[in-house]
Amino acid sequence: MKILFASFFIALFSLPSLAQQKSTSPYEWKWKRDGIWTGAGLGASYLGLSLIRNKDDLTPAEFQNVLDKQDNINFLDRWAVGNNSEKASEISDIPFALSFAAPFVLLFDDEVNDHTGQVLGIYLESMATTGALYSITAGLVNRSRPYVYSEENSLDRRTSNNGQRSFYSGHVAATATATFFAAKAFQDFNPDSAGIPYVWAGAAILPAAVGYLRIEAGQHFLTDVLLGYGLGALAGYYIPELHKRKDDLNLGLTPVMGRTRFGDTYQALSLNYTF
Repeated sequence: MKILFASFFIALFSLPSLAQQKSTSPYEWKWKRDGIWTGAGLGASYLGLSLIRNKDDLTPAEFQNVLDKQDNINFLDRWAVGNNSEKASEISDIPFALSFAAPFVLLFDDEVNDHTGQVLGIYLESMATTGALYSITAGLVNRSRPYVYSEENSLDRRTSNNGQRSFYSGHVAATATATFFAAKAFQDFNPDSAGIPYVWAGAAILPAAVGYLRIEAGQHFLTDVLLGYGLGALAGYYIPELHKRKDDLNLGLTPVMGRTRFGDTYQALSLNYTF
């Protein structure tokens, strides 16, 4: 949340520069639509965090019930039961934190830098959307983390409310949103760049690495990571796509003339869509 609010203030103070833009942005920002969307996302994120903070610890009976149902965990997740690596948890925070800087690196690109406020505003909107979806879900859904099943942990840690937030991975969702947003924006501003495949490869690998480390740490199961990755990637890619300028749509009308096989001439308009 601190990162979201920091991005908000940077974007807010940069927006006046929109009037002095030198190049044409592939995106458009509408205050009424995007202001409401971003504000709702931030508000929902705050609500979700409140739900998370107010979760109850497991009672002895609830904890025993969790242990009794251990054998019912699906086959995709069963192998992660009992994972408990604090080192993996610490390492996962490094690429997680670095991912938030990815969109800011774009500002070294002159084309993007002409539209700093707009790009950061859309980035904030994307992150607020991901934050809202994650925090409300984590606040309402109880699923024990893999480390809860490890007897190496203290009973207090295993029964704390933090241990009931496995579903789904917020680290992975936020990382995927940040990296996919950066790759999408880079491609939209530089459609002819030879570096696009490498940028997308990095965007895909970083959240995958975070997901692997979170599983090793015992913080999440595989399905938690997969869902977080999918939702984060969708937000990072499609929210910028929804902001594409209408004149950037790959549609076009072309006048055509010709002669039929019967010798008749014709004139018409051809509708073209490029993808």
